[in-house]
Amino acid sequence: MRATLRLGGHGDNGVSTGQGTLGRGCVNGVPGTGGNGRRPCGGTVPPPIPVPAAWQRPYLNIFKHFRVEEWKRSAREGDVAALTDARLKGTVYRIRGSIPASNYLQLPRTGTQSLGLAGRYLYLLFRPMPRKHFVIHLDVATQENQVVRISFSTLFKEFKSTATWLQFPFLCGAAEGSLGDGAARRDLMGAAPADVRWTCLVLDLPSILSLYLSRRYSHLKSVKLCSNLLVKNLCTSDLVFDPGVTFSEARRADLACRGVAPMPREMAFPVPRGQKWHDLYDYIRFPSEGSKLSYDSIQKICPGPAAGGQVSKDPQPVTLTKAVRDRLSLIHQITSPKAMPRRRPVITRSIPEVHLTAPGSPAAVPAGDQELEKTQRPHSAGDIGQSAAVGDGGIHVYAHQRSERTIRATHTGSEERLLPDPILKLRMIIGFGGCSTKWALWTRNNAAVVYPCHAVIVTLQIQTGEQRFFIGHTDKVSALAFNGNSTLLASAQAGPLSVVRLWDFPTGTCLSVFKTHVRSLLSLSFSYSGAVLCGVGKDGHGKTLVVVWNAAQVTRGGEVAVLAKAHTDVDIQALKIAFFDDTRMVSCGRDNIRLWRVRSGALRSCPINLGEYHSLEFTDLAFEEGHAAEREPEDRMLFVCSKSGHVLEVDYKNVCVRTVRRLLPAESRGCPRQDKAGPGIAINSISFSSTFCATGSEDGYLRLWPLDFSAVVLEAEHEAPVSSVCISPDSRKVLCTTAAGNVGYLDIQSQGYNTLMRSHEDSVLAFSVEGIWKQMATVSQDNTIRVWDLASMQQLYDFTAADEMPCAVAFHPTQHVLACGFDSGMVRTFSLAASDLLVEHKQHRTVITGLTFSPDGNFMFSCCLQGTLALYSCMAQKSHVLRVLGNVVVRDAGSGPDALVVSGDSRLLAFVGPSKYVVTVMEACSLDELLRVDISILDLNSTALDSAVRVCFAPAPRGELLVSTSSNKILVLDAKTGRLVREVSPVHKLSCSSLALSKDGRYLLTAGDKVIKVWDYRMRFAVNFQVYIGHSEPVRQVAFTPDQRHVISVGDAIFLWDFLALPAERSPRAEAPSSESALLPGAGQRRSGFSCVGRSWRNDLGEGSSEKLKDASETPRQTVPLPLLSSPPCLDVSSVHQAGCQSIFSESDKEEEAGLPGSSRMVANGDKDATVRVVESVRSEELLVVRPKVGRESSRSPGESANEPRKETKSPKSQCSVRPDSYRHFTPRFKASVLPQNFLSPPAGSEFFKLKGVIGYNGNGRGNMVWNPDTGFFAYTCGCVIVVEDLHSGSQNHWLGHTEEISTLALSHDAQVLASASGKRSGDSHCQIRIWNVQDGVCTASLFHHETQVQAMAFSRDDRFLVTLGDYSDQTIALWNTYTYKLISSTCISEPVHDVAFSPFSHRDLACVGKGAMMFWLLEQQGADVNLKVHRVPAPDVLGPVELTSLCYGDDGLLYSGTNSGQICLWDTETNCCFMTWEADEGEIGVLVCGRDRLVSGSNTKRIRLWAVAAVQELRLKGADARSSSVLLEHEITLDGTIVSAAFDDSLEMGIVGTTAGTLWYINWTESTSIRLISGHKNKVTEVCFSPDETHCATCGEDGSVRIWSLGSMELVVQFQVLNQSCQCLAWKPHPVVAWGAESQHVVAGYSDGTIRVFSISRTEMELKMHPHAVALTAIAYSTDGEMILSGGKDGLVVVSSPRTGMTIHILAEHKGSPITVLQCTRKQYRDFGVEGGELWLATSLDRRVSVWASDWLKDKCELLDWLSFPAPAGPEGLGSLPPSLAAFCPWEPGTLVYVGFGMQKEALFYSLRKKQRR
Repeated sequence: MRATLRLGGHGDNGVSTGQGTLGRGCVNGVPGTGGNGRRPCGGTVPPPIPVPAAWQRPYLNIFKHFRVEEWKRSAREGDVAALTDARLKGTVYRIRGSIPASNYLQLPRTGTQSLGLAGRYLYLLFRPMPRKHFVIHLDVATQENQVVRISFSTLFKEFKSTATWLQFPFLCGAAEGSLGDGAARRDLMGAAPADVRWTCLVLDLPSILSLYLSRRYSHLKSVKLCSNLLVKNLCTSDLVFDPGVTFSEARRADLACRGVAPMPREMAFPVPRGQKWHDLYDYIRFPSEGSKLSYDSIQKICPGPAAGGQVSKDPQPVTLTKAVRDRLSLIHQITSPKAMPRRRPVITRSIPEVHLTAPGSPAAVPAGDQELEKTQRPHSAGDIGQSAAVGDGGIHVYAHQRSERTIRATHTGSEERLLPDPILKLRMIIGFGGCSTKWALWTRNNAAVVYPCHAVIVTLQIQTGEQRFFIGHTDKVSALAFNGNSTLLASAQAGPLSVVRLWDFPTGTCLSVFKTHVRSLLSLSFSYSGAVLCGVGKDGHGKTLVVVWNAAQVTRGGEVAVLAKAHTDVDIQALKIAFFDDTRMVSCGRDNIRLWRVRSGALRSCPINLGEYHSLEFTDLAFEEGHAAEREPEDRMLFVCSKSGHVLEVDYKNVCVRTVRRLLPAESRGCPRQDKAGPGIAINSISFSSTFCATGSEDGYLRLWPLDFSAVVLEAEHEAPVSSVCISPDSRKVLCTTAAGNVGYLDIQSQGYNTLMRSHEDSVLAFSVEGIWKQMATVSQDNTIRVWDLASMQQLYDFTAADEMPCAVAFHPTQHVLACGFDSGMVRTFSLAASDLLVEHKQHRTVITGLTFSPDGNFMFSCCLQGTLALYSCMAQKSHVLRVLGNVVVRDAGSGPDALVVSGDSRLLAFVGPSKYVVTVMEACSLDELLRVDISILDLNSTALDSAVRVCFAPAPRGELLVSTSSNKILVLDAKTGRLVREVSPVHKLSCSSLALSKDGRYLLTAGDKVIKVWDYRMRFAVNFQVYIGHSEPVRQVAFTPDQRHVISVGDAIFLWDFLALPAERSPRAEAPSSESALLPGAGQRRSGFSCVGRSWRNDLGEGSSEKLKDASETPRQTVPLPLLSSPPCLDVSSVHQAGCQSIFSESDKEEEAGLPGSSRMVANGDKDATVRVVESVRSEELLVVRPKVGRESSRSPGESANEPRKETKSPKSQCSVRPDSYRHFTPRFKASVLPQNFLSPPAGSEFFKLKGVIGYNGNGRGNMVWNPDTGFFAYTCGCVIVVEDLHSGSQNHWLGHTEEISTLALSHDAQVLASASGKRSGDSHCQIRIWNVQDGVCTASLFHHETQVQAMAFSRDDRFLVTLGDYSDQTIALWNTYTYKLISSTCISEPVHDVAFSPFSHRDLACVGKGAMMFWLLEQQGADVNLKVHRVPAPDVLGPVELTSLCYGDDGLLYSGTNSGQICLWDTETNCCFMTWEADEGEIGVLVCGRDRLVSGSNTKRIRLWAVAAVQELRLKGADARSSSVLLEHEITLDGTIVSAAFDDSLEMGIVGTTAGTLWYINWTESTSIRLISGHKNKVTEVCFSPDETHCATCGEDGSVRIWSLGSMELVVQFQVLNQSCQCLAWKPHPVVAWGAESQHVVAGYSDGTIRVFSISRTEMELKMHPHAVALTAIAYSTDGEMILSGGKDGLVVVSSPRTGMTIHILAEHKGSPITVLQCTRKQYRDFGVEGGELWLATSLDRRVSVWASDWLKDKCELLDWLSFPAPAGPEGLGSLPPSLAAFCPWEPGTLVYVGFGMQKEALFYSLRKKQRR
């Protein structure tokens, strides 16, 4: 037999809170649990002590180190003795006794001490005593300052877990072949067998904490070994010791490099000669090696960790049960790295390649392929086909096998990477310059020019226009240089990490990369031979530095070495190496010309005497060309030009100025000026050939001169200053660059000018491509709009807005119309065919952030920085406004091309808004809201709120919406329901700036971190993406061209990529005319000289080539992919809405026409109630809450309010209405419903129902709990109810009156008045503040002023004033008189504020905190008038840009404020200055409470901390020199959520704290305890059922919990928690036939994964888990005798299961296709209704059908008795979902059932089963 540690079967039934029985007390004494009862069941621990780990390596013998035999540092209790074991030949300790708790060995001696052992592995050498039980407890400390107990014992029958305790059952001697046998498993439970062996148990403590509790391991605190066992030793180490490997074998196998070592001698068990260790002893490692998941059973690993010849047999694959996966999948998905299949290492490609392929990111698994991740483990092959019903401690029935899917998924996942590789090939870049526009060079063969485009170096063939690229720089290229024959190219990179690259120009290979030690190189010069390279730049101190490198060996694989370098104080603008001598250089700059020479390793220079020209600014230089045989090589003339027009001719040999000429502009062309006065030509560049000279000047002219500069031979005018000129080697062409980003050349023979490249002068903001005329439009920060021909990439039009900057651009899909949005808020549309302005729209007042057309071309949409959204009709060429909405799009999001997106079928519009945490989907034709999805709730462990950045629709057949978030994820949502389908993370290092999906839905483009990624949209591979570099600035937008043959990305420049993947489908229509025939006809017939709104279109300087685009794969495409045609998406498929019908999201075609302005659209029955859909997220415990379409009347004319934006009228508030990045700021929950307009409350005293109790606390509120320790008044909010509770008796009073969610509370200082605030009701214009009399609970006043939400409230010290603070959308602070409750003063604030407080020392002083500042307010009263004056003080600069999020007053004029970065600032209210800050937390501090010399802080790290601040008064005198060393952290407690409210007594010894988890905690700092006072479901409660005796009730919720409550005390009895699943339905087992007993109390629950779990309430455990459904359950019921379980699923299947055997008895498919809504059973006479059986039951489905069945379970009979279908009209327009269909047996009249649901009339129908007719 062998001992095996197994996880007890139920991985999902841990009892986390409550009592073990129906009485009181903690569950099995589990620490850290508690219920709604006010009893301490948990605590906290002090922060972990620093553990020095050096003395613990390589291992630590615990018994030896702590000298256990002396019993000084260890403790023993009961029968503990040391004895000598004959077999082990050493001392062992025997621990025996009938009660484990009374017989134990403990290390260390007391509980207040700590072992402090930080080793990863704990080795326990022990042997259980035969036929006895044993228990072992390990206390480990986490980095989260919590102590967790890990226990394992043969006494435990199943696995249990809480937040502070893990219990593992230990199974001894697993029989061969019993791994999946539940009966054999139960036989192994219990005491150790007689032949139990010595065991080496290896516990991986960090992995256990990470897998089961998502905690980080710190150190081992204590060990407690309880009877009955023999123990030889304990050891900790970071190494894996293999007992089956000797030292010699380990050396031969080189196991040390793998972290495996042989067992040390003092830990080894003796092995007789000729035998093997594993034949004599057991070796257990837990969790198993490489495990990323938690196991409930593991086997003895025979070979141990090492590999090699010692392996006797392979270990069996470990099977992970579904129960444990359910229990822990949330932790794995959020905190653990995704398990990836093994793959070959990705080969690094050479540096000059166009793209770099990065290793794969974790693949996102679709919702239907959850098993994929489980099978992609190294041992996944062994899992396929195995039974999943292993070891849950119960019977598991799986109705649907998934092996086929698993095999298919594994096969698909075996592919290595995305193909083809590369999938993108860079074809063309439109752009020039970046760092400088003066670098452009000719190649030696005169056929190409080389120039930089930001971080890419481009070689452009001047005849064909083809480009070649040199990619490798990570920042902008600042200088270029060729050697004499153009075989070597040198390039310098700008920025602080300046490097130089040397390229082999013919091949494009990078030969060398070296650092320059220069901040930014401004100039490079190569010697003619290429052996010497010289550069000039600035060093770290701003001084000019000249460096000379030896590059002679670089072509032979050598390195580049520094020959010499020198610092100089002179300015250098140009430097060149003399072509006749590699050691000589010349430079020029402001006020100097110098000659340089390298000699003996030193770089020396001498100036040239300039005489009267010493103050000129010299810009460029050039040597005289040509060579005369009678002259020495250095006998050359050097020409230097200047900004003043002077050209100096310098005698290089004699080092003197020979001639000075001044070039002056001509009075008219061809007539040089005769006078020498006036300004000269400001020359920027000069170039010489043997026959003429070329100059480029600031006036935009390129001029050719004879060598004597007597007259201008030829000139070309440009629109911008000429940056550089360069004569070609054959002297036939002159290359010219301009400051406007243009590159061209002048052909001297033909005297024609050819433009090679036009580019934007600044960053490109956005682009739009249309497919009919093959054109692209771009807008840039250089204030231009440019239109390009896609075939030739030549510029067609250039529109300049002098006073406005274009921000967004969009082509009309079918008309030759271009729309553009500007930073002034103007939207203009232009006709490119007529070259005319069509219309100007002035609906916006600020920067346009989004502009797009619907794909069908019927509508245009625009939005601006203020959040205004406009809808235009574009059916005619001149568009007109249909509707304008205010405050719907997120504000201040910045310009983004994806701000507004329209679905491919033109039905849906999506955007981020109204806050950055929400994505909204609207009906495109009407702007009616259909859906809202809150993005911020998905990541539970993040301390920062996740926000949406960009959105993108998938092709129409998929019906998916992609959202990129600030946490570098892409969320794939169902566009109809908002359900999270899957997520991809991480996408980029920074947030994704743009994303686009191919039309065939196969490929995804993302942009971020200056790179582009191409993804496989289905995430099927190990490496699902390819990475492409080249941009030096953030990529603003990336998209496919309409034909999906190319990809365009813009940012610093315009990049055109060839997309090499073939289309998914080929259509016969694709055999269409070529792209050449589809180009814009008459592209050369461009008009010039006409004006448009004061701005002109300008013609090109030259005609560009319009050659046809070629496929980059060099293989012609046979067909062109066409957009997929599909029917619009439908929300429901039922008898009312057939599969082919129009979507409920929008009206039919006729209705759309009728719904245009001037018509009226009404919601059926006038019902405006909205419902909330709650859908399960695959990746998160939190569920997406979405708001479907709310019907609204729109019977109004186009000129009325339909076109009026809903804007704020107060100017200060319109400047900033974006939700601050602070959790402290209140945001209401999405409403599930609204009250009908005709709803009337019953008169007081005549209510039929009366609220008896409320269970739960609203953790979404802020400061919504108050407690006065003097009077004992305690109140909190739950939704729109104020609960006033007596802490002693637990009785509740409920103050009703609010109809919206209450945001905050405020209690007066005398505890006689309570103020509560909630949002505005439907139809109201202001939110409501109610004033309550605490004594009798009567509302004495209702205040209305704030327009959105109230963020905070506070009473003055004397309770004379009440201050109320509006939220970020309201931005007002109001002051009220508490005697009359009249508004005294109201002030608008320019930015959001988070908290407000009155000074406790003066009723005239108050303060509030906001973005980066503290605001001190002073009340000035003059008679009856009260004015507010404010002094705004910014936060200290040392904090950087922060939000001040909370504040509280301290003693003697001190004020504390918290920040969203974790600091606490201390302010002196007398001087209004901050004199000290300290780091108080890692997250945002949202709550501060001060009392005497103590301060409590609460943050979103779930911690509350107690600070001793008694010494701050002394530091106050030091002012800004104060240090925080005297502020001491006394204590801290970690709770279950972010801290949102707190109230303490004056001494801060005890208080109450509220968290976002919906829990109120009692905190006692003196006793270091935290007791759960109030707790409820965290999410929506889905069902409630009552016990047969009506003493208890059970509830279930979307948080996956089932909770049992006592109806008498309203306290939690027990809770069963299943993570990552939603509990949808439950039922209580009815009275059995036998007498009622405590053992018979059971509830059954149905979950969203199709499982059913049966829980025993009395034993607080899960007794059975079944899996009869493949989809979520929607209804469940017990038979009347409790012997059968009936369950209905979302697919309409009804399953009858036996809770005794776990078997499926019947599967009924009569309702298939429609979700089951009701299952109910009742008794009947045996032969009643003509059928046998004593039970009658019904099933109701959503399609208004009811089936009635008669059953005799003992005879296995189940017969259909009746079938009912109820008619209904067509579904009303605008209703998100129909009312449910409900049916029940009439309790007072057997044989009659009642039905309600959506029907012809609002009625309840009674049906007689006997008469077969309605009554």
